[in-house]
Amino acid sequence: MATTALLIICPVLWLAGATTAALAQQQSGPTTTEVVPSLPPPAGPFAIDNAAAEVPPPALPHDLSPWGMFLAADNVVKGVMISLVFASVVTWTIWLAKTLQLAAARFRASRGLRLLSETPTMAGALVALAGRSGTVADMVLATQQEFELSDPAIDHAGGEGLKMRVGSALARTEARAGRRMARGTGVLATIGSTAPFVGLFGTVWGIMNSFIGISQAQTTNLAIVAPGIAEALLATAIGLVAAIPAVIIYNVFARSVTGYRHLLADASAEIERIVSRDLDFRNLADPGRAKLASAGE
Repeated sequence: MATTALLIICPVLWLAGATTAALAQQQSGPTTTEVVPSLPPPAGPFAIDNAAAEVPPPALPHDLSPWGMFLAADNVVKGVMISLVFASVVTWTIWLAKTLQLAAARFRASRGLRLLSETPTMAGALVALAGRSGTVADMVLATQQEFELSDPAIDHAGGEGLKMRVGSALARTEARAGRRMARGTGVLATIGSTAPFVGLFGTVWGIMNSFIGISQAQTTNLAIVAPGIAEALLATAIGLVAAIPAVIIYNVFARSVTGYRHLLADASAEIERIVSRDLDFRNLADPGRAKLASAGE
């Protein structure tokens, strides 16, 4: 009986061992190496930032100098910048021209006023200012012309009408000279008042384009959007550069023209005094008039 039991148990143990080995081989998997395919990159904001970072450097605007920003700006912003630079050139051109013109006019007016103050008669004033240019010389010539036109009627109608006509002629000559000196300063006032708003228009237009670029690139990376904003702000800077000198120069010229007109008013008053003096001495005896004439010479 023991031998029979042994014969039955041995085949059972052998089958159990074979089954266990087969199961272990199945669980261990194949011995060959399989290539696992790589997963696609994750979608989302990380993928967008990586794509922006992979843009080659030459594609990103890197020249942030004023000239580089001007070249990279939008056509409308370029037009605004060019107009503002042109306005600045006009401002400094007017400054140079009007400075020289006002300096020469003030010098001639001061010299003419000094000569008038040294001359008691109209005849002496004509001799002192003969061959000289300037508004004061024009005033003396206009007065002498009115004297000649009114001379036949002075002894009958008196000198009050002559004084009024001379005053009117001097006032109009003074007004013409003032307008001539102020010509061109209105352009400075226009540039000073409008240049900041023109520059602001260029800034608004450039920032609008920058926001459009942000929406198209779907990124808020400053390295992408900062150059466009800097180009837009450059327009405002140029507008201020054009406006501030224009306002300052306009105020300086306004004061200078006012001072020049004061010199002409003093010369006009001096001429009116000379005319009144000549009329008072007109009815005197010849020796008195000769004495006054000799003093004027």
